[in-house]
Amino acid sequence: MLTSKELRELDGTKLGEKLAQTQDELFKLRFQHATGQLEKTHRLNELKKDVARIQTVMNQKQGGR
Repeated sequence: MLTSKELRELDGTKLGEKLAQTQDELFKLRFQHATGQLEKTHRLNELKKDVARIQTVMNQKQGGR
């Protein structure tokens, strides 16, 4: 799980990469869940929250805050 503090220390490029990786992992887990192969379903919620955190930090950096 990523913390907001860790994310704020990253630059825009690294945040974009982290967002792409997290979304890719979320996609794969959703696919496993749909086919009944996913055992750790709590990981879906963690990744959704990580995506939201990353997007929030990116929006804050773009807004100049």
